[in-house]
Amino acid sequence: MELICGEGGRIKRAYVDGHLLQDKRVLPNLLSVEERYVPRASYFKCVQTDIQPFMRRMVATWMLEVCEDQRCEEEVFTLAMNYLDRFLAVMPMKKSHLQLLGAACMFLASKLRETIPLTAEKLCIYTDNSIRPQELLDMELLVLCRLKWDLAAVTPHDFLEHILSKLPIPAEKLQLIRKHTQTFIALCATDFKFAMYPPSMIATGSVGAAVQGLRLDRLDERLSFSSLTDTLAKITNSDADCLRACQEQIEGVLEASLRQAQQGSPESRGVDELDIAGTPTDVRDVAL
Repeated sequence: MELICGEGGRIKRAYVDGHLLQDKRVLPNLLSVEERYVPRASYFKCVQTDIQPFMRRMVATWMLEVCEDQRCEEEVFTLAMNYLDRFLAVMPMKKSHLQLLGAACMFLASKLRETIPLTAEKLCIYTDNSIRPQELLDMELLVLCRLKWDLAAVTPHDFLEHILSKLPIPAEKLQLIRKHTQTFIALCATDFKFAMYPPSMIATGSVGAAVQGLRLDRLDERLSFSSLTDTLAKITNSDADCLRACQEQIEGVLEASLRQAQQGSPESRGVDELDIAGTPTDVRDVAL
């Protein structure tokens, strides 16, 4: 009898559960609890004195690069950023420990959402061994304590399939829309201005930006800007004007990222605390 596994080491990803998409209780439940996991105020004004917004962007870019390089699930990065923001909202942190915090948040997020979690040793390598595994484990425990072990946070990715399933998107365009939307969500997670937005707002705004960017209104009038915005607002019970403003901000982040990709971000110059490469998310693909 052959007992050797013949899967060739491929990582198995879970399929979308159609029953959850058809269950009318799921989306309202997500909307009812999402506010619980959103920072209440800007921690740069009331908690953090040593960390600046551009430092958060730098460590977020590094975290995104690690997740992309390790081919993590899309949810890992956004969930890790949720942990990071919620922690910084309650705990003062030195800028020299920010990368350690980012690594700990990725460590936790990968355990919840990844088939094969990231290891402490591998994360230390991504910091050029500037931290030790024991330091990472100690920070992990501190994050758990400060978050009160409440790690099942709602992220924009939790709303994505529910939104897409309710839109008249051609089947052949669905995967492309999903990919572009995920890129927009990742861009939002790197920008602090979206940290206090409800995840449902980011998800709907990202879907709207992706649909408009691909000019799908040419295929269906229901995907035109005004009609699409009203439809998205109804799906998530959000205000249409707020949704339009969110989508415009998301598109602005894309334009800024494109400029930085072409010219190089000035924020990374002269900062020695973090050694961070450019984002692996190719925003140029979204802009085409």
